Amino acid sequence: MTDEPRTAEELMRSRFAAFQRADRDWLLRTWHPSTRPVDLDLSDNPRWRGLQVLDTEAGGPEDDQGVVEFRASYVTDGELGILHERSRFVREDGRWFYVDGDLL
Repeated sequence: MTDEPRTAEELMRSRFAAFQRADRDWLLRTWHPSTRPVDLDLSDNPRWRGLQVLDTEAGGPEDDQGVVEFRASYVTDGELGILHERSRFVREDGRWFYVDGDLL
């Protein structure tokens, strides 16, 4: 990924695409250092199918924090699943980072 996301929602969408590609490096790079795991094992990564952004709070180009609520659909072992999360993001030194999220 060459262009840095300008909003929390753009970062959310880029992270979803990274999960689709199993792009461990981008996921770790965009995870805030305070909550980032040491490593990320994507060997059991499901097949991510679609992303639906349900709500955003702040997270614009001039904000320092934001929230994105989304539903992501996936298939694993032939079964369709839905991940529904409300994710928190922060912007530091002009870059957006994923902090954490609450599963809904």
